[in-house]
Amino acid sequence: MANRRQLKKSVKMLTGELFADCVALSMCQQGNKEKLDELMKEVIELHMDYVARISHTERGSEKVFYKKLKQEFTEKVNDLSNRIINA
Repeated sequence: MANRRQLKKSVKMLTGELFADCVALSMCQQGNKEKLDELMKEVIELHMDYVARISHTERGSEKVFYKKLKQEFTEKVNDLSNRIINA
């Protein structure tokens, strides 16, 4: 299991990449501007939510907590990525 700092860095890196993709698409005007703005807000909320969840771990069941957290984060990142591509 990775430590909290590494998990936070991973979350920051992935959400940063998603945000950069949104900005690049909006600058190239290849997508719906309003939809991309909404997706950027969702990426920021995703980052803040998961960093907060990593910071406040449930005691006693850390392994299960982090496994579930990683799985949920991966699903949400994949969903956002697909929505950015289709924007």
